[in-house]
Amino acid sequence: MTLQAIRYERGSLEILDQLLLPDTSQYIPIVSTEDGWQAIKKMQVRGAPAIAIVGCLSLAVELEEKKFDSVRDLQAFVEERLNYLVTARPTAVNMADAAARFISFTKTLAAQDSLSQQDLSLKLIEEFESMLEKDICTNKKIGQYGGEDIVARSTTSKVCILTHCNTGSLATAGYGTALGVIRYLHEKSKLDQVFCTETRPYNQGSRLTAYELVYEKMNATLICDSMAAILMKQKNISAVVVGADRVVANGDTANKVGTYQLAIVAKHHKVPFYVACPLTTYDGTKETGEEIVIEERPATEMTTVKGVQVAAEGIQCWNPAFDVTPASLITGGIITEYGVFPPGKLRQGVEQYL
Repeated sequence: MTLQAIRYERGSLEILDQLLLPDTSQYIPIVSTEDGWQAIKKMQVRGAPAIAIVGCLSLAVELEEKKFDSVRDLQAFVEERLNYLVTARPTAVNMADAAARFISFTKTLAAQDSLSQQDLSLKLIEEFESMLEKDICTNKKIGQYGGEDIVARSTTSKVCILTHCNTGSLATAGYGTALGVIRYLHEKSKLDQVFCTETRPYNQGSRLTAYELVYEKMNATLICDSMAAILMKQKNISAVVVGADRVVANGDTANKVGTYQLAIVAKHHKVPFYVACPLTTYDGTKETGEEIVIEERPATEMTTVKGVQVAAEGIQCWNPAFDVTPASLITGGIITEYGVFPPGKLRQGVEQYL
């Protein structure tokens, strides 16, 4: 059984506080969109799919309790709250994609004169709830497509994978994207070993991915971010598989900072480099990665660990949360729920499904 980072039933939402892992497993209640915004901003919940799901479910919980005088009042509230949730972490496109879809959905329903505010609220809640099951189904398809492609390319019966940041059950509704690929390989007895980076400065790899890998009883090894090059030189790495927070029209990809350098090192060592993500991560409104807004995080994430100062007082810090990997470095392909696409053919391949 995979970890459950999101607990939801009608009118109740709890999330596993990822700031406390791996030391403490504690669920915190989310009773409003303000709670959802704060949890996303503080990174108590993180991972592009999970951000969208928790954001929308926080609105579902709020709608369950809140009363409105009219359909128009409800429509205005939903639009304002969804747009607000997008501002918590702007680089990940999934929340913005969900906001745009549900604002359009609400507008269409609100135009129906026969629909009451209670009916509209219920329909919205049901749509938000469907995101959980859809995400797990999507992730399992990503895992299968990616796993099969990696095995088909490999010259060995079992494969060795390197991954970065956290892309598993803690970053999604369950199963995972890049970690879903690894999970699929493990389930099919095709995984020899998985290496995960610590993912400084926030240590999503050492705190979260390592936690999931141990929980799943995989043959897993943690490395420091600075060890990736020598790892690829000395170990027989079959593929690098990472997630994504936004993929644009030409295939350029924004993901956790450090992804770009892994892609460079992988190309030098002729290791296939894959990006695993659902189509909700695709942003066809942007042509290249240069257009992606990169979130910058507080300096304390670099200068302290669990509140303990580890850097010299007074040092200046630059802390981008993400970097952009050019499409030319994504040599394995972009793994989606519809198959594995070369970055240059992504737009042609996926827009038929959008």
